[in-house]
Amino acid sequence: MTETTTTPRRPNIVMILTDDHAAHAIGAYGSVVNTTPRIDEIARAGVLFTNCFVTNALCSPSRASILTGTYSHVNGVTTLVTPIDASQPTFVSQLKAAGYRTAIVGKWHMGHGDGHDPQAFDYWDVLVGQEGQGEYWNPLFLSADGERVEEGYATRIITRLATEWVDSLDTDDPWCVLIYHKAPHRPWEPDDVHREDYSAPIPVPVTWDDDYATRSASARRSAMRVADHLTLTDLKQMPPEGLSYEEEGLWKYQRYMEDYLRCVASVDDAVGEVIDWLRERGDFDDTLLMYASDQGFFLGDHGWFDKRFMYEESLRMPLVMSYPRAIAAGQAHDGIVTNVDFAQSILAFAGVASHERMQGRSFAGDISPNHPSAPPSAGMYYRYWENDDHNHMAPAHYGYRDARYKLIFFYNDGFGLPGTSGAQYPTDWELYDLESDPTEVRNVYNDPAYLEIRERLKVEMWRAQAAVGDAPHPLQPVPDGV
Repeated sequence: MTETTTTPRRPNIVMILTDDHAAHAIGAYGSVVNTTPRIDEIARAGVLFTNCFVTNALCSPSRASILTGTYSHVNGVTTLVTPIDASQPTFVSQLKAAGYRTAIVGKWHMGHGDGHDPQAFDYWDVLVGQEGQGEYWNPLFLSADGERVEEGYATRIITRLATEWVDSLDTDDPWCVLIYHKAPHRPWEPDDVHREDYSAPIPVPVTWDDDYATRSASARRSAMRVADHLTLTDLKQMPPEGLSYEEEGLWKYQRYMEDYLRCVASVDDAVGEVIDWLRERGDFDDTLLMYASDQGFFLGDHGWFDKRFMYEESLRMPLVMSYPRAIAAGQAHDGIVTNVDFAQSILAFAGVASHERMQGRSFAGDISPNHPSAPPSAGMYYRYWENDDHNHMAPAHYGYRDARYKLIFFYNDGFGLPGTSGAQYPTDWELYDLESDPTEVRNVYNDPAYLEIRERLKVEMWRAQAAVGDAPHPLQPVPDGV
């Protein structure tokens, strides 16, 4: 008698990606400003990553790294206005070649036109209004059939279009759908159902009054202060008359946070719709469900909004993931992972080979016994390229973060890349001890007590940079010991 074996079912894949959703505005990460019960549900059903970091805290570059599994200097998307070569290998192209049905709905934001629109997707339907950022209300979409306006609120529309595509499939092939939201990106326009939420006073972060006393000139030059740089479009109303500068800054913080958190509330609703839909289909246990944001965001921390910097609030990405068939529930993973690692990890769960060009490491073995483990990351390499951009004047810098320390080199040079100003400024260094100073208000680069650590980190940063094929700035001295 011949025994028959059955091939394990390949997982469906759902990646829900938002824009600018800070980890510290998620309940599972300990938020003190809002609740996110449906995002938290994914964490309870699977794993919460407590040290997931972005390698270039900017929307387009992060999306390119997630898709291709490569760093910005490899995939070519270094700034907001350097479009992707969409023909390069991605985790989606690998899945499609292995028999997956593939789709992306929502925010693409990596350029449009010949060679830049999504490739390797059976179905793509992406936001194109406002230079690729998309509108919150009545958004303009582009698909293979051309442009059209969808009436309604973007977060709800994106969710509906994505689930309708899956429901339309008439084969038993596994599928992968990327549900990429605009929210909670600036200018933070809430849905009507949440328009009155979070109207009570919102706690001010402990670093709101950061005076930047030990920070470099590079950091001080940035233009992202809540008190000074939010526009009337952001605030949606004039500040009350008669307020002092300090009072007006706090009023602006409340207005900003109210709308930001209202947009997050709609995202949480949409995540719940996807969870419920998967359960109704009987697919939840066999689906690799991921929720992440393309980077972190400052929520009044250090008096700032926006991202770009290598500081923790900007660097840290939320990432929760469930796949009950292979991932035990209730895990917390504290190892260092990055957005470059997503591609290989997804492919590992799908049983599909990664492309030889992909960088980083698969973390599948960290959280599932069904996969081989890879050596843990000792640290992570970061590089922000868009020097002195016209909106926020953020400095170009690269750096290295391990479990305790963070070294940053502000090289302040745009190399003539699109989106940079052409101005070059003197270089600066910063060093933070995250154990004794978790909020990063004390730069200890020039503290003699940290001299040995500082020089060791320079060597480690140099080696980490070389390991990913990036090159140091000519103004950075070669560290001793390399």
